[in-house]
Amino acid sequence: MTIPFICIFLAFLLNLVSKGPVAAAMAKETGGYDNSTPRDQQARLEGWGRRAVAAHLNGFEAFPAFAAAVLVATAAGADPLWMTRLSIAYVVARALYVPLYILDFDRVRSLVWTVGFGTTVGLFLLPVLT
Repeated sequence: MTIPFICIFLAFLLNLVSKGPVAAAMAKETGGYDNSTPRDQQARLEGWGRRAVAAHLNGFEAFPAFAAAVLVATAAGADPLWMTRLSIAYVVARALYVPLYILDFDRVRSLVWTVGFGTTVGLFLLPVLT
């Protein structure tokens, strides 16, 4: 298995791990974690809990494009070294994104998001550029 494919799996796992802070915020609410209607409870969260939900959902929004970009670059025979670099950069950016969002470092978070987005675009363009 190549490093870019491993990065797809790691990005997938990051989406699951990012649910942890959401669950923690929900558990702190009056009545604890509402497993009957969790999305309703998440919609009522405020502050860092609301940001945790947004960060968690953003991971699911970004993941399909990244996974597709890795697959396109691989199928097109793009440069493996650059595919590896861009894939690792994506995973690092996503790993930083969630805590930055929760801690409300909005400008740095947006910069990190841009890096992650740029790596996905780069992976899509890599076959044309190399």
